[in-house]
Amino acid sequence: MGISNENRRCCLITKFRESFRRHLLFILTLSAVIVGFTLGFTIRLAEPTSDTIAWLGMPGELFLRLLKMMIIPLLVCSVIHSTASLDPKSNGKISAVAFTYILLTNIIGCVIAIALFYVIKPGSNSPLQKGKPNVYEAIPQDIFADLLRNIIPDNIVEASFRQTQTKYTYEIEKAPLSETLLNVTHQNASTNQNMTTSQVIRKLSKSLGKTDSPNMLGLITACMFLGTAAGRLGKKARPFLDFFAVSTEVVLQVLRWFLWMTPLGISSLIAASIASTRDVTGTFSSLGLFVLTVTIGIALHQALFIPMILFLITRRNPFTYFISIGRAWLIGFAATSTAVAIPEMLQACENKNRIDKRISRFVIPFCVTLNADGSALFITAAAMFIANITGQSLTFGEVVIVGLLTAIASLALPSVPSSSIVTLIMVLSSLNIPVHAVSLLFAVEWFLDRIRTTSNVLSHTICAAITHHFCHKTVESAAEPEIPELEVELIVHSSDSHNQPLDSRIVQYEV
Repeated sequence: MGISNENRRCCLITKFRESFRRHLLFILTLSAVIVGFTLGFTIRLAEPTSDTIAWLGMPGELFLRLLKMMIIPLLVCSVIHSTASLDPKSNGKISAVAFTYILLTNIIGCVIAIALFYVIKPGSNSPLQKGKPNVYEAIPQDIFADLLRNIIPDNIVEASFRQTQTKYTYEIEKAPLSETLLNVTHQNASTNQNMTTSQVIRKLSKSLGKTDSPNMLGLITACMFLGTAAGRLGKKARPFLDFFAVSTEVVLQVLRWFLWMTPLGISSLIAASIASTRDVTGTFSSLGLFVLTVTIGIALHQALFIPMILFLITRRNPFTYFISIGRAWLIGFAATSTAVAIPEMLQACENKNRIDKRISRFVIPFCVTLNADGSALFITAAAMFIANITGQSLTFGEVVIVGLLTAIASLALPSVPSSSIVTLIMVLSSLNIPVHAVSLLFAVEWFLDRIRTTSNVLSHTICAAITHHFCHKTVESAAEPEIPELEVELIVHSSDSHNQPLDSRIVQYEV
């Protein structure tokens, strides 16, 4: 009896050690989040200088640079290799399922924001601050035109570090003489203002330029063409595909090394962000209801609606699935970027949830480029909030327009700082709502950006699971490229002191 209890105790200890070792990185990452918040609030009390905050965030900055360094090689290699093993019909089905999910979840995010806005009604007592936000003005048609241009890049090498973006400049021109005289006469007769004020006009000029940001959508398109063509060529393209297959594994191995720096990087990023915020209490009290609206919306989106979609379609336990992507979720929270979390999302999908790697390695980069349901929720709530505090009451029709416009515009978020703010300005301008109050939102952007990024990370991985559910039979019917077996003749010669062949034998090996 005593021996049996001792064996049971040893077995439990062994299982605990194995579980602890398996989840060690997740435990360290979660602990790093707590340490980061504690350290940030403690250092903030000392009112640190900008140099101190910069050095506090240096480990986190280096961690992000390490991950970003490998994102483009991973994306290129994985997309080419995964699409090569599928026929065009399979690629089309995967793209259709993923895009349907992306559009549906964007609409769900907008609906959640609208419902919560009417329940909580933020903005009734919020202070109105004037000022122009530090983002460029964007015209809706130009955003979608840039999206189409970036889908098909003109230079695949340049697409790895730059993308197309419409630039805006204001040119000062003199008005025509007839118009100037008319304005002068009118001013003399009415306001008696200075006659030279009407001689200058500001003209908006647009030009097609470039911005320093990877064109991931263009790279995905180009790699899809290359991978599909290589798959159609068969044996002729074997060296080409072997190179990208091995390159994918090499990049993933390097990223596995980098991910052990996750706890240090996350702790540094959160601490620097908290320490640089001067008036946390005042900021959240003035914008409290708006922050509450977005936070509850993100929580419902992550804990109820998206898991419900996963369960109804795949019959998987959504909360077990959520735990499996915990590390990717935490990286997205700290880095405010879903692209940085791509390696962890791939590992969670392939190793923990048994999603076919040919699906995950296409769907995850595709979602990172187009899927932004957390951002759609934020933009919708923010648009209605700005309308409320500027004294504009939106009709039901206008609210529907805000939701639809945001759901579609979220597919084309520009790759610039505060991209959700840029799209928000576009939505407000479309409805003739004053945009000067958008500057209020920058005070809480550091927090809201993090929580909506976690929602996007969860949605990306669930999109991969749902796409696998609908497409795995089609993918399995398309055999993955295998290394062919070859017979190699190895001739071994033995020689004496006079270099004369004494014996030879032929040995056959299968490779």
